[in-house]
Amino acid sequence: MSDRQDDIYAHQHDVVEAFRFDEQVVNVFPDMIRRSVPGYPTIISMIGYLAERYAQPGSHCYDLGCSLGAASLSMRDNIPHADCKIIALDNSQAMVEKCRVLLLDQAGKSKVDVKLGDIRQQEIKNASVVVLNFTLQFIDRIDRDLLIQKIYDGLKPGGILILSEKLAFSDGRVHDMQTDMYYNFKRLNGYSEMEISQKRNALENVLTPDTLEVHQQRLRQSGFASCDVWFQCFNFCSMVAIKV
Repeated sequence: MSDRQDDIYAHQHDVVEAFRFDEQVVNVFPDMIRRSVPGYPTIISMIGYLAERYAQPGSHCYDLGCSLGAASLSMRDNIPHADCKIIALDNSQAMVEKCRVLLLDQAGKSKVDVKLGDIRQQEIKNASVVVLNFTLQFIDRIDRDLLIQKIYDGLKPGGILILSEKLAFSDGRVHDMQTDMYYNFKRLNGYSEMEISQKRNALENVLTPDTLEVHQQRLRQSGFASCDVWFQCFNFCSMVAIKV
């Protein structure tokens, strides 16, 4: 797939509409995510490593909110068990259609089933690896506890949840510092002040981040024995939670 430049907010919008994962976003998504999420390639690579380590024979591995399937592909490239099934789910028709095309061009041991649907309605069963890669932040807060609990209940003992999220910070000074550094990251990647501002407005009330403390409390209350940060850059992090 060609890596088209993200220019969605490069021109002044009379009205900045709420951000949606539509065909316009799909067409520039690889460039958008690379220039907007610090450490994204590292996170994707390490999802594959973690899946290689924790995927259990005959189990299911879930990529919830799979977008174009980067995490699914990383798992498929690394899971050693041919009888593992990867279930990739997204609620964007445009994302799912493009993801299916991309998966056809890739070979791997494990089967990947790409589905259109709401992750809150997806049954989780016989799971050894579940990935929420920058997905929970787009779910209504009222539904987040129930989703994490469903994931925990559907995991096999020894299974893991990989949770990557944009963070908020309870200390206002830390929050402002981390946000300023993140916006500078975007500037260094070629985004203009207008693009940064319009994207921020588009995501308002669409992407609602929690603090690390809220994430960890939610994971522990659901039953996870541990929930540790393995990666963080500015206000983006990835955690691993293990079910014993």
